[in-house]
Amino acid sequence: MNLILPSILFLFLINANGQKKTRLSLEHYKNYEWTSNPRLSPDGEHIIYSKTWINLVDDKRETDLWITNSKGSSNRFLLNGSNGKWSPDGNKIAFTKKGKPNGTQIFVKYFGIEGEPTQITKLEKSPSNIEWSPDGKYIAFIMHVSSEPALEPKGIPDKPNGASWTKSPEVIDQVDYSQDRVGFLERGFRQLFIVPSEGGTSRQITFGELDDVSSGISWSRDSKKIIFSSYQKPEAEYARGHSNLYSVDINSLELAELTSRDGTEYSPRLSPDGSKIAFVGSTWSKNFFNDRKMYVMDTNGSNIKCLTSNLDQIPSAPIWASNNSGVYFNVREFGQSNVYFADLRGKIKKITNGNHMLTMNDLVGKNAVATWTDPSNPSDILYFNIENSGKMRRLTNVNKDIFYNVEFGKVEEINYKSVDEKMIQGWIVKPPQFDSSKKYPLVLRIHGGPHSMYHVGFNYNFQLHAAQDQVVLYTNPRGSTGYGYDFANAIQNAYPGNDYDDIMAGVDEVISKGYIDDKKMYVYGGSGGGVLTSWIVGKTDRFAAASVNYPVTNWFSFVGTTDGAGWYFNFEKYPWEDPSEHIKRSPLMYVGNVKTPTMLMCGEDDLRTPISQTEEYYQALKMNKVPTVMIRFNKEYHGTSRKPSNFLRTHGYINAWFDKHSMRKNSSK
Repeated sequence: MNLILPSILFLFLINANGQKKTRLSLEHYKNYEWTSNPRLSPDGEHIIYSKTWINLVDDKRETDLWITNSKGSSNRFLLNGSNGKWSPDGNKIAFTKKGKPNGTQIFVKYFGIEGEPTQITKLEKSPSNIEWSPDGKYIAFIMHVSSEPALEPKGIPDKPNGASWTKSPEVIDQVDYSQDRVGFLERGFRQLFIVPSEGGTSRQITFGELDDVSSGISWSRDSKKIIFSSYQKPEAEYARGHSNLYSVDINSLELAELTSRDGTEYSPRLSPDGSKIAFVGSTWSKNFFNDRKMYVMDTNGSNIKCLTSNLDQIPSAPIWASNNSGVYFNVREFGQSNVYFADLRGKIKKITNGNHMLTMNDLVGKNAVATWTDPSNPSDILYFNIENSGKMRRLTNVNKDIFYNVEFGKVEEINYKSVDEKMIQGWIVKPPQFDSSKKYPLVLRIHGGPHSMYHVGFNYNFQLHAAQDQVVLYTNPRGSTGYGYDFANAIQNAYPGNDYDDIMAGVDEVISKGYIDDKKMYVYGGSGGGVLTSWIVGKTDRFAAASVNYPVTNWFSFVGTTDGAGWYFNFEKYPWEDPSEHIKRSPLMYVGNVKTPTMLMCGEDDLRTPISQTEEYYQALKMNKVPTVMIRFNKEYHGTSRKPSNFLRTHGYINAWFDKHSMRKNSSK
């Protein structure tokens, strides 16, 4: 791939003139920025995109809308807001930001005309997933609608005037009643609405109280119907891995079921000529991880055809070719992300290539925009011709002012064999000015999920470790996505299990290179990475210190307290039928083996891996007299870095813990 990078060339010139390079630090994070969600104007000449920046004064990340031309020569601030969408004629931009009476509202800005944007909604709750109708008259969106309380108390006297009563209890009758980063879920469902693009009264167009309207909606070409994903069936709340596609007439409110397969269908996209719908779907199974494919069908739901039956990877975000010949989509595989194309016969072609994370967001004619990152570059915007993807134009370089003189650690890919000869992919980040004759500490970082994928995109944390003269190892053990259906399901009813062997084989692979001080090895990870970190210290004392972050340590207590009942399905039997597997796979059961100084970190408000999981493990470590400390982050849900100040603290505490226990005292394997 040939990137046009004038700013980077300038950077090299400065350094060639003798300016001393520096290393990345937490100080740089104060001015760190990243881009997302680029959208092309209908004429392909302008791009709006979101830029997120760190507001340390108010301790939050803020997002603004920016605009540039297709040459990248006129990047400028456009307005406060996010989720920008061009109108079909290119004369207006719809977006969301805080408005009156409260919360997020929809606004419309006339492009190229001075003046403030117009707030077109006055909603009591926040809208999401805004989409223009093809005729430009309406904007569709999704919003939660409350249902009647499940139960009202009887015979309660009226509250006396001036009395201050305790807040009413939460009355819960849903299977899923809480959500991380939200809290208790208000009883009700996410429904479809439309609002005139000129402003006016919003109108609800779906009313079924069986399942939420899912993200990703698509208008019919005549602007009379909206296609969406939901599961409008009895006992929908008990149906794991099920959704269908529906259409609703915005005038008659007539609802039509387009698909009825046993599985999931989502992300519907109508073809330019209005004759077909592309969507992503999976066939239901009892497996831990269900395979997903790209499909097309006629608009009435007939003639369903799988386009990616020969692709053992997950397609996402379908975008139709302008001539209706097929569908472009993104694929994350082997630590990279690139664009593919499938024609209507199911012939697949890889469109982009590169050691990068490239995600196409929009396409007008043959011109595409994408977000892009690689090991040395945070997220920026690219512009390219879909038929000549080897030459791409970089439209933004939002961190050039803070990184112009920073030397990053080199990222090196490794591939190695684990138990049963399974090949595992990973990466090493070496410190700047790396010297192979020296011995370096090793930091092993483990990803969450477990169904996720480490990749070659820029990682601030990894580069921070490298800047501190530490070698970083990160791998994709079995269970990771991006390596096919069988690899992702290799941990079915066996998690944790051989994924531990995959990770430790990677450690041995790096040690064999001769530049690791094996008495200064550290390990940490969060969520699924916290599961495996606590599993590791229960199996080996090879590490000098560990940090177990927002983990699951006791599967028996976890499945009934996490924010969703789905984990009940991820063991062969319910815990009350046979608790043995839940016990066998719980790191808590091996805490008696732990010798490694182990820090624990968790958000006080975590609903995904509740803080009780951290507390159980902490108390067990203390009773076993293992050096430990528990860090409880305020105003954090799942994770410890939602607040910028807590991002800084997280890395600071990890540094302090690893420094405090910088030498392994035992030598057993």
